Amino acid sequence: MDLKLNGRVELKKQHPCGGRTWVVGRLGMDIKLRCETCGHELMLPRSKAEKAIKKILSEGGDKG
Repeated sequence: MDLKLNGRVELKKQHPCGGRTWVVGRLGMDIKLRCETCGHELMLPRSKAEKAIKKILSEGGDKG
């Protein structure tokens, strides 16, 4: 899966706050995601994150 830093993704399961869209904050062996609705952050192993992602909404790109 071709994820990019600051890209937006939609997960298969809804977050308890009601949001489905997340921003990619870190890439590597682990992927850091931040909920766009409530700001909650989580780190997932790449394999688990790729299974949880339903679709990529925007590519993102480096801000820096």
